[in-house]
Amino acid sequence: MTVLEIAGLSARAGETVLLEDVSLALEPGRVLVVLGASGAGKTTLGLAATGRARPGIELSGSVRLAGFPLLDRPASELRRARAGVIGHLPQQPSAVLDPVRRCGPVLAELAALHHDGRAARLAAARSALAEAGLEPDLWRRFPHQLSGGQQQRMALATTLVTRPRVLVLDEPTSGLDAANRTALTTRLAALSRAGTAMLILTHDLTLARALADDVAELRDHRLVPSPAVPEHGRFEGSSAASPTSPVLVVRGLTVRAGRTTLVEDVDLELAAGSRTTLTGASGAGKTTLGRALAGLTPPAAGTIEVDGVRLPRLARRRDRAQLRAVHYVHQDSRASFDEFRGVLDQVADTGRLLRGLSRADARLEAEELLRSLGVEPLGPPGPRPGLLSGGQLQRCAVARALMAHPRVLVCDEVTSALDAANRTRLLDVLAAAATRHGTALLMISHDETLAPFVDRTLVITDGRFSTSVITH
Repeated sequence: MTVLEIAGLSARAGETVLLEDVSLALEPGRVLVVLGASGAGKTTLGLAATGRARPGIELSGSVRLAGFPLLDRPASELRRARAGVIGHLPQQPSAVLDPVRRCGPVLAELAALHHDGRAARLAAARSALAEAGLEPDLWRRFPHQLSGGQQQRMALATTLVTRPRVLVLDEPTSGLDAANRTALTTRLAALSRAGTAMLILTHDLTLARALADDVAELRDHRLVPSPAVPEHGRFEGSSAASPTSPVLVVRGLTVRAGRTTLVEDVDLELAAGSRTTLTGASGAGKTTLGRALAGLTPPAAGTIEVDGVRLPRLARRRDRAQLRAVHYVHQDSRASFDEFRGVLDQVADTGRLLRGLSRADARLEAEELLRSLGVEPLGPPGPRPGLLSGGQLQRCAVARALMAHPRVLVCDEVTSALDAANRTRLLDVLAAAATRHGTALLMISHDETLAPFVDRTLVITDGRFSTSVITH
């Protein structure tokens, strides 16, 4: 019996075609993996499978969930039709995590769909937490107190707790370290064996090979069946820049949240034009360290110097030159943009405000930079963030940071939503910034294919550097 059936689905944003005549069917226990370049329409397809679309996008065709038509239905009917039948894990976990509520009670509330009584709901919620690979002590935390990888798994827990018959997973391994990717793959395989149908939208070819019963590719807005998962694409080209004098010097950096130490006594030096990967398990302190360097999370102790000048611990106390010196690209790129303004103007603002460019010059440079990253067509003020895919927004976020010509650029999982071709394009642009402007790159990532791109890999464990590997 088919649990999810899509027929003749098309999606448009004004005159722009996003999806054209897409059809698919899912049966219990079957896994369909959909591949495609960044911006191909995977996220749009995932939302459409639940009867939804981002603002400004119109859907046509047919989407049926357990026989119930989802398109053009009142919101109340949609909620009833989806409840306990389909679960959706979006690419950005912030889309489903309530920022003002603790995670555990939210899980318990969702468990009420299938469980009566407080004890049963609590047990189901704690089970979902464990199934997602999360520790019980995260029960009382707010989403902002979790690392990016923990947020991803918490979003998965909110989906698993409802015990849906169909799972729609948009880049489910994004931001996860190798151990948690393996654990998630094992868990999804078990769910499939138990009868859960899955639509997985991903760039993770390893995940696709492990789970897919069927593979298709979104190409030119259409869904094209594929006989097998393609071979892994690798970027080529740029070798690492030769390290020169230190541009960033960090001594004794410690960050705490209440009584919990997140980063402890870290020393770090980055040379101008160098490329360093920072890796480690989810929750090890990678994002916290990156945010502390940019003044977004205040350290409890330690110093941060750029070109011999000590920086204030908080970004709001840094002057324009100091703000320009260190930039941080957020893992959750969608949350870092104003949803009501065009992305071109938001990218250009960095050059205008921090480098003193005129509005026209800033827009021109921003448009050229975005084109080099494969984001086009634009034109002032550019599309709003809601009309761009997660991968496109990641590249826009990198462009916005590069507009400052920073001395240090911290990139938090910026390749996680990109296909091989766009990952290569992004890395080439970052390499050019390292060479041309002497920007020191700190790449927070679980992406093992970055190894040929960097000079050095640092491993952080429980808030401390545990390993340093020179790769070039």
